[in-house]
Amino acid sequence: MIDDLDLGFDEPERGEKGRHRRGFVRKRNGGSGGGRGKTFLALLLALVLLGGIGGGAFYGFDRIQNYFVTPDYDGSGTGEVTVEIKQGALLADMADALVAADVVKSQKAFVEAAEADSRSKNIQPGTYKLRKQMSGASAVTAMLDLKNRIVNGITIPEGRTAKNIYKLLSEKTKIPVKEFEAAAKDPEALGIPDWWFNRTDGKKVTRSVEGFLYPDTYEIPPKATAESILKLMVSNFLTVTEEMKFADRVQKERKISPYEALIVASLAQAEAGNKDDLGKVARVAYNRAYGEFPCNCLEMDVTVNYYLELTGQKTKTSAQMTAADLDNPKNPYNRKLRGLVPTPIDNPGKQALEGAMAPPVGKWLYFVAIDKEGHSEFAETYEQHERNEAKAREAGII
Repeated sequence: MIDDLDLGFDEPERGEKGRHRRGFVRKRNGGSGGGRGKTFLALLLALVLLGGIGGGAFYGFDRIQNYFVTPDYDGSGTGEVTVEIKQGALLADMADALVAADVVKSQKAFVEAAEADSRSKNIQPGTYKLRKQMSGASAVTAMLDLKNRIVNGITIPEGRTAKNIYKLLSEKTKIPVKEFEAAAKDPEALGIPDWWFNRTDGKKVTRSVEGFLYPDTYEIPPKATAESILKLMVSNFLTVTEEMKFADRVQKERKISPYEALIVASLAQAEAGNKDDLGKVARVAYNRAYGEFPCNCLEMDVTVNYYLELTGQKTKTSAQMTAADLDNPKNPYNRKLRGLVPTPIDNPGKQALEGAMAPPVGKWLYFVAIDKEGHSEFAETYEQHERNEAKAREAGII
């Protein structure tokens, strides 16, 4: 019976590693010497598996199992990591880079999956946006998806204004800022549906691309134009918000338009000093604009700074702002105006959008940062807020 156990393997030929060739090939040639060798190996393995004692038997089994089973992760992975595949890399070289980044569990897992997929020969050098702990097959599939390949990548941080984004894009692409400004004049031509500009608060609608330039890492095509780049960012925004069911949920749960919720997300992105507070800051904005705040105004300095940047002036800290800055009647983003401002004041990320879509329940009307990590204390009354401000002064924050 044991003689029938075929456990012979050929070592891969030197130089063939990773060239779409299996690392292990079952022997098919006979010969008395080969047969005796297989029989001896089978007997040895049987002794280890069946005759081993205690932990030694398990250790032996574990070692032998690795001969037969390819170490591999399950599923499509988690998180995000970027991996560079260098020019001229073989499958084995690609696998080494993926193992080093903990994308795949073993070189063998990726090489075998690539060899099983004839399309793997199309994997190109460059930088890829992948996940950690993916199966070999999932990694191959992801690297064949052009959306995950960053050839000329640029990262747009959360909370940047459109004006600032145009500058970043111009520096990367050498396309003049004025071309981005020209392309942004018609938001609907960039793909923003008309219904996004509806409001339920009775305020005049100001159509702007602000808020729709989703912060992310983008691959800029070689012959991209200002219009095509902004369309790509808008398309990403629409995809993300559709997956979140942002528009449906804010209309159903907040009883306001998606555009108003987008404005609140931008306020939270600008005001929150820590991601943990995004939802609470959004709740404060709702409570001030729609709730029981005496003036029903936002009273947020970030709206003043947005107007200063929009008009080509230097932004200021709260301590630097004068009474004329804070209550300028010519400023449509005046912090004393009732309700929400005309447009978003920046381009919020997913967590800020989630905070505006589903903020925690609370009657907070005030908040102040109380530590150097940017965490805030929230208050329902001004008296509570004054105590929080005292705490912030003690910590040297204000």
